[in-house]
Parts: sequence; C-alpha cells; structure tokens
Amino acid sequence: MEQPSEIAVEVPRPWDKPIVTLPILAFLALIGGQLPSFSLSANLFTLATGGVLIWLGLASRMPRRRPPERPLPGTVWWVLPVTVFGVFEGATFVAGSGDEFPTFSRLADPLLTDELLRSAAYFGWLAAFWALVRR
Repeated sequence: MEQPSEIAVEVPRPWDKPIVTLPILAFLALIGGQLPSFSLSANLFTLATGGVLIWLGLASRMPRRRPPERPLPGTVWWVLPVTVFGVFEGATFVAGSGDEFPTFSRLADPLLTDELLRSAAYFGWLAAFWALVRR
C-alpha cells in the first residue's frame, strides 16, 4: 500500500479563530447594546450587521464546517416552537401590533432596558448568526 507523499490540511485563517471572532462579536454587541431599543440607529445597526453576516454566509470565501450527517434527535422539538414563534411574531407585526396586542419583541423590551442585558442578548444573536454563517 502506497503512502501519500503530502497530506493537505486546511489551515484556518487567523481572523477565523474564536480568539479573534469572539472579541469582534463582543465589540459589536457592546455597540448595539448602547443604542436605544427600536430606534432608527438601532434598527440600522442591526440591519447592517445582519446584512454583513448574510453576505458572508452566501459568499463562497468563508470556510465551512461540515454539518452532521443527519439532524440530531432533539432538532425537531426545537424547530416546532421556533416556527410557531416566528409565525406569531410576523403575524402580529404585520397586523399592526400595539399596546393591546404586542409582539414578543415589545414584551421583552422592559427586560432589555439595561444596556448590559441588551448587549448580552445582542451577543447571543450575533453568535448564533455567526454559527449559521459557518455552516
């Protein structure tokens, strides 16, 4: 049996390591957490960061991690409530949510009045989005 003379291993790019990406995501989360909720600047910042992450996810320049062969057993149990939440949130937003019938985002707004908690929630959103980009 012949041994291959070279073994090719993809070397991760320096900016793609967690020691680099996590501080960048934390910095972006601190900026996003300082912006007032539902303000024009907060919405534009969220759209800009989300747009960049979508662009990175669609570009073929990003190295991808191999997805699992088949979905994990608990995946179905998470897809159902996330889908119900998304449909309900979208329907209440389109129907014109107000004080008498608010969206989940409006209900969570009093919890996110503190900038530190808002930054932590924003970091969670960015980290989850980054994990999706890497798939």
